[in-house]
Amino acid sequence: MEDKEILEKFQHPASRNLAFNQLVRKYQQKVYWHVRKMVIDHEDADDLTQEVFVKVWTHLENFRKDSQLYTWIYRIATNECLNFLSAKKKRFFLPIHDVAAELAEKLDSTDTLSGDEIQLKLQKALLRLPDKQRLVFNMKYFDEMKYEEISEILGTSVGALKASYHIAVKKIEEFLKKD
Repeated sequence: MEDKEILEKFQHPASRNLAFNQLVRKYQQKVYWHVRKMVIDHEDADDLTQEVFVKVWTHLENFRKDSQLYTWIYRIATNECLNFLSAKKKRFFLPIHDVAAELAEKLDSTDTLSGDEIQLKLQKALLRLPDKQRLVFNMKYFDEMKYEEISEILGTSVGALKASYHIAVKKIEEFLKKD
């Protein structure tokens, strides 16, 4: 079902639940993996994905349609990730390096993230990036989003995103060469 149809059905109380269920079915997996790449842990990603859809439910009535529905949902998911990671750093008084080390440890111990040694190294390299740089890299590289879409989600200029992606790639290359 197209986003336009979902939004139309959501406006009518009789079909609101059906429309929302269709929206969740359409975007849940994409949102989960977007979140999971940032927070690594399955339980955290699951909880945050639920939080994202609670916010979508709460605010969908006010969706202005000046952006695409999926970019609006990604923006909510992205903000939830950044808020979660920020709160985690504050809660445990951890510098960013220690949070990255903690997430890397989870990468080593998780069996739900499969991949060969190179994939694991890439994930560890990504954890060394600042959160926003990692987001840009994930959206461009893994989600294959266009810079214009990422710009809409993050509220950042295309030029700044290209620079951020380029810097992230260079940092990842340096990390992979070291090991």
